[in-house]
Amino acid sequence: MAEFIGRERELATLDRLLRRVRAGGRAGRPGRAVLMRGRRRVGKSRLAEEFVDRAGVPYLFFTASAQLDMAMDLRLFTEAAASSDLPGAGLFHEQKPGSWDAALRLLAGALPADQPSVVIIDEMPYLIANDPGFEGTLQKLFDRELSRRPVLLLCIGSDLAMMEALNSYGRPFHQRAGEMVIPPLNPADVSTMVDLNSADAFDAYLVTGGLPLILDEWPGGASVHDYLREAVDDPTSALLVSAERALAAEFPVEAQARGVLGTIGSGERAFSLIGRAAGGIAPGSLSRALQLLAAKRLVTAMVPLSVRPSRETRYLIADPYLRFWLTFLGPYLHEIERGRGDLVLARIEASWAAWRGRAIEPVIRDALHRLPAGVLPDDTNVIGGYWTRTNDPEIDIVGADREPIAKKITMVGSIKWQDNHAFDVHDLARLAHHRSRLPGADDATPLLAVTRTSTATAGILALGPDDLLTAWRP
Repeated sequence: MAEFIGRERELATLDRLLRRVRAGGRAGRPGRAVLMRGRRRVGKSRLAEEFVDRAGVPYLFFTASAQLDMAMDLRLFTEAAASSDLPGAGLFHEQKPGSWDAALRLLAGALPADQPSVVIIDEMPYLIANDPGFEGTLQKLFDRELSRRPVLLLCIGSDLAMMEALNSYGRPFHQRAGEMVIPPLNPADVSTMVDLNSADAFDAYLVTGGLPLILDEWPGGASVHDYLREAVDDPTSALLVSAERALAAEFPVEAQARGVLGTIGSGERAFSLIGRAAGGIAPGSLSRALQLLAAKRLVTAMVPLSVRPSRETRYLIADPYLRFWLTFLGPYLHEIERGRGDLVLARIEASWAAWRGRAIEPVIRDALHRLPAGVLPDDTNVIGGYWTRTNDPEIDIVGADREPIAKKITMVGSIKWQDNHAFDVHDLARLAHHRSRLPGADDATPLLAVTRTSTATAGILALGPDDLLTAWRP
């Protein structure tokens, strides 16, 4: 198995929970449950595997499938339990439970009483879809049986909205489980995993979105162009197929939302422009599609950050990999399938600099938000941008004390992410001019320059890729 990179924080959290199980609980209830959610192919299952391998305790790992019904789910669960290393795994031999109530009672009997164990139910939303009563049954058996055993129950799901709702008020599992959100690998992890310097690691992050399955195919030390040259010639590469499979799972029937997503991915960001480019979709239908995309965490809505309210909302693809795929790969899969990956590569190389300059902006804003205290001006609690309907001015970075309407603007910044582009006096003059037109800023508001090639600029704070990568370093 390939070396496991990153996830120190998540592994530490799971280790801490297992220690609590081992230590016991109040009123004889040491058992604990965790709801783990994250986007498809982000590495949730691999993280769970690494955790139990390191923990060295008995465990059961069961993965549900969207293609099955409840009877098949029960059969496969029984087979997985019978072949596990739980002390009581033999209880499942030649058993054919007809309900989840019966299967989970068998599970309770198979768990050890004198040492901790782990039960992993992967893709739990599929079980709920196949049996709407599963959620209530699991809650009942957890309360009556599983919580009395020293077991860590880890429920994993890729349907972010459903997994988040499972612990909400009024649902059977409310307040019975902790929650973990598993993000993609961050740019620092990407740098380590594919052996790239800071600047090139951000390129790799923009293409892969930090998805481990894609990064596993990235040759160590290869530039983004070297990697793409091979990936676009392989119709089976993870870079090409991951997004298509994820979108098929997210949108089995919602074709309109899928179309709106593609429109945003092609570059349209304002509500009216999205509707027009999507074929004149009615405002009500467009609003519903955008709400669905936001609920699935595929699209983020942004408003300008200043001391005045604004209605100039923009919609962005939340995942860097999906943004890349929707722009350069998804619309041209037919070319790759007929062996013309060279056309796709030429299109990427012709548009790369301009696309990267725009795509890196939310990543840099995220990095700035994560930087340790003392790097940015005091009271910088949120990072956003500012624009008007005419994009005059359009400011890449705005720091403030709060959002969406700030009381205090703490800094104004510009991003210049071209190769070998030094932030010069002309850039400085333009940034100062834009600052003068930002509501809440004045001549004393600090300025910031973020460049791909870190260069010092007199009188302002300048940050480069190495500085930004420290945002994700331990």
